[in-house]
Amino acid sequence: MVHQHGDGVEIPAESKRHHIGSWLPSDHRVQHDWLAKHVAHVDKHAAHPQPLIPVLQEFKELIETDSRIYMFFDKMWDEVPLRTPYYNDPTGQRQIRDYRHMLAVLNRIFTQAPQWNDTAFGVGMVGVPIVSIFDYVMATPSGHAAFLDPDVNKMLKKVLNEWGRFLKSPESAEVLTTEGTGWFSQHGQSDLMEVANAPLKSSHSFEAMYICDPSAKHHGYTSWDDFFTRQLRPGVRPTASPDDPSVIANACESTPYAVARRASLRAKFWIKAQPYSVLDVLAHDPLSAQFDKATVYQAFLSALSYHRWHAPVSGRIARAYVREGTYFSEPLFPSASDPRLYEIDAAGFRASQGYLAALATRAVFFIQADNPDIGLMAFVAVGMDEVSTCEITVRQGQHVDKGEQLGMFHFGGSSHCLLFRESVRVDGFPSVGLEHNVPVRGQLAVVKS
Repeated sequence: MVHQHGDGVEIPAESKRHHIGSWLPSDHRVQHDWLAKHVAHVDKHAAHPQPLIPVLQEFKELIETDSRIYMFFDKMWDEVPLRTPYYNDPTGQRQIRDYRHMLAVLNRIFTQAPQWNDTAFGVGMVGVPIVSIFDYVMATPSGHAAFLDPDVNKMLKKVLNEWGRFLKSPESAEVLTTEGTGWFSQHGQSDLMEVANAPLKSSHSFEAMYICDPSAKHHGYTSWDDFFTRQLRPGVRPTASPDDPSVIANACESTPYAVARRASLRAKFWIKAQPYSVLDVLAHDPLSAQFDKATVYQAFLSALSYHRWHAPVSGRIARAYVREGTYFSEPLFPSASDPRLYEIDAAGFRASQGYLAALATRAVFFIQADNPDIGLMAFVAVGMDEVSTCEITVRQGQHVDKGEQLGMFHFGGSSHCLLFRESVRVDGFPSVGLEHNVPVRGQLAVVKS
């Protein structure tokens, strides 16, 4: 039973959500309750508000001194419909009312790492708190424009860097406890290990699966980020067929999202179908021209599992770099009743994975595989909203063995893509719709000669 998935709880249809990667609870009431507590605290102290931290004060000044950005941030809140499920106030008020209120609530959450929330409805964890604040406004016309704006994204990068500094601080480790809201609470550990053990049907404890010291404070983790980038113990995720170069290893502990054949170099990734636009996914790199009509495999990571990346093949790192992009952009969704109009899709990022692969901050790798039947292939680690920090731990020109570490997401992660050129005969990918992760380093596909 995974509490974050809403298992064991009867969730009303209007509150049921399927969030890719479980970054938000399946019971939307738990997310609303979490936000309501922060809003109540801010509103209670409205007469004597806490001064904004410097980076949020800078954000406020950007909004108020740039007419274009002011228009976006003023209008986006008014464009959220005053109807269920977009508000959670009996008087019909939105939880976040305007950009000033947004900044005040951000100011509040910037002193807390993600933690578990035990509510009257059930237990859940808000792994992406900033998304919870921006939630519906991201899909409004003004929100769509704002979160594509280069100046806004530069500012958001500063905001997220500050959030990241806190998540690397010793103070952020205070949520790594056995208390009810802690990650080592009964429901916290239960969810972590249910997800971790599912791929290989194992029965490991946390300390048997991950490198830690259960006798030390916070299991020996020095910060939230140290916990989130935790390492696996040797042997728990063996590399698939290490001596067989035809076997592709899974680069990330992840659940299959899509397999696309003959993906075009350029496509309209922003339309409803979100076709892969290879040139955009690969950041317009000169090497991307070789990937016209590519096979693309995409899978998403879970908030509850492992966030390091590993080489899918043995070979030489031809290129490796981080491409900065958007942080909170999602597409405009056509209305079901009138495709000329747009409406908010409660699925949000779940329905935006192809779009994010082309726009979000991402780490791009080109690997010249030792196996000539593969040749040049690509791996892309795609960031999502506040978990867009990508760290590369290999260098260009380095030879890596299949299963060797390539890098990691900090503060979480979104999804990843593998791209194979048209001539590569690759098949045997796991089924899209699988309910659990495919193990990192496990067999993903097979290449035929």
